[in-house]
Amino acid sequence: MKLPRRRFLYLAAGSAALPVVSRIERAQAQDYPAKPVRIITHSAPGGSPDALLRIVGDRLSQMWGRQIVVLNHPGAGGAVAARTAAQDAPDGYTLYMPASSAFVTLPGLQANLPLEVPRDFVPAGFVALQPFFLSVVSSLGAKTLPEFIALAKERSGELSYAATGRGTLSHLTGEALQQRAGIKLLMVPYLGGTPQALNDVISGRVPMVIDAYPPLLGALQAGAIRALAVGSTKRLPDFPDLPTVAETLPGFSPGGWLALVAPVGTPDAIVRKLSDDLREAVLDPTTRTKLETTGNYPNPMSPSELLAFIQAEQKSWKPVLEEIARNP
Repeated sequence: MKLPRRRFLYLAAGSAALPVVSRIERAQAQDYPAKPVRIITHSAPGGSPDALLRIVGDRLSQMWGRQIVVLNHPGAGGAVAARTAAQDAPDGYTLYMPASSAFVTLPGLQANLPLEVPRDFVPAGFVALQPFFLSVVSSLGAKTLPEFIALAKERSGELSYAATGRGTLSHLTGEALQQRAGIKLLMVPYLGGTPQALNDVISGRVPMVIDAYPPLLGALQAGAIRALAVGSTKRLPDFPDLPTVAETLPGFSPGGWLALVAPVGTPDAIVRKLSDDLREAVLDPTTRTKLETTGNYPNPMSPSELLAFIQAEQKSWKPVLEEIARNP
């Protein structure tokens, strides 16, 4: 078929431009970063995600010879940070490090948030897993997860667990635990987070708390609470005697995670460089040790692997979110 001359010239011009664009992007990536890089987090200064970001940011700063500027935008359960990051220029100099709740729970709680991947953000790389510790007050008597489940069945609807707010991942984990174990618990939300909840847990008013290791560290080390199981896929090296949740409830490995994403439109070459450099940063022996001693476990992923992971997490938690919506 013979193309009209104007159409032919248009296609030819477009084809000729593609290698030029590719060369420009490669040059941008080679020079990247040429100035300080800002990374937005929903965490307040001193919070667990903030601390993790500063560990990784320090290593990236050393690698790049450029300053990493951490921008804390707490508020509205992470919505403020998401909107701020989505509206910035897609040039690789403003990045966003969301916790799992940003992509798993926030969209179902607040409509019209710019939190779709790859519509609003381009996945760059995985930062770390934060497996949840299912812990109880030491005076409860249950020393294992099977013992707790048996006790919850005996006292159906009487035992409660602390969560960091309705619709958060700790709330979803508590609901999923009930579904999988066939038990009935009461959820007690703490908008002030786990540090606030621990006062009631240690006193015995709320016998169970579900969260990652950093907020529980002090209480666990003091013996005020006891970890029954951890939501990792296998036993953690630092806790070889602590069973995984999946050893009792197969296929159930609850936990949070953090990833690095960029505003949609960020050049592919820069995203690939970000991904490669992030992988190198989190696997650096010194950085990895700092992360793991604070309950954060590196698990590098390529951009395509991260996209598939986020979508799988959304699919996995969707039935639990729907159940919560049906039974508020």
